[in-house]
Amino acid sequence: MALPPAMSSRVRWVFALLALAAAVALAAPAADDASANILTHESRLEPDGAYSYKYSTSNGIQAEESGIGGQSVQGSASWVGDDGVPIVLTYTADENGFHPQGVHLPTPPPIPDYILRALRYIEAKQAAQNGQK
Repeated sequence: MALPPAMSSRVRWVFALLALAAAVALAAPAADDASANILTHESRLEPDGAYSYKYSTSNGIQAEESGIGGQSVQGSASWVGDDGVPIVLTYTADENGFHPQGVHLPTPPPIPDYILRALRYIEAKQAAQNGQK
């Protein structure tokens, strides 16, 4: 059963307006993020370069860090991802680089057994050659 032309046009407009409203609602930033407030904030800076800071916001973001300027740093940050899953990142940084840790970070696949065997073979060959010299 077909709708009368006037009704059909009206139904199309209603669907178009509903689709537009849904698109606008999905594109808008989350109200929590747009209106987040700083709940706590602490910071400390010492004459020897040691420092620390800590803060939290009303939308669940928390961070803290401490270290000695130019030498080493350790810290953490946590927030809720777009999918609603809490994310926790801990890290250190020193003369050997930045070392982040968190279950959300990608990890390399295990080294295949044939590669491990090849590496052991090369190491044994080099040791044998060094022993002959």
